[in-house]
Amino acid sequence: MDHPAIAAEDTTKLAKWYCDVLGYKIFASTDKPIYIIEAPDGTYIEIMPQDGSLRPQRNTCTPGLSHLAFRVADFDRAEKTLEQHHVSWEGPEFEAVGGGRIRNFFDPEGNLLQIVQR
Repeated sequence: MDHPAIAAEDTTKLAKWYCDVLGYKIFASTDKPIYIIEAPDGTYIEIMPQDGSLRPQRNTCTPGLSHLAFRVADFDRAEKTLEQHHVSWEGPEFEAVGGGRIRNFFDPEGNLLQIVQR
């Protein structure tokens, strides 16, 4: 897979948040503005302008793509760092399928994200 894409209300603000909070860097951008951001492990996310449609109500089991999960080496450290950035948690930590720790949170536009340590 090359990248998932997020349609954003404010692509510049959201790309900056992913860089500031999750350690991404801008890999490429256009004047539209569209951003390709790169994680420290070399994976990408595209952030593109949304089309004006209403955001559907979703939860983790709503049909379609559900969330982005970020693997972390130190769950407690990642959780503490996210708390310092005042993320909105979706709920408490829970056990990952196959073992490990997971906790859901939201980016500033309400997209569901996870930290996971296996």
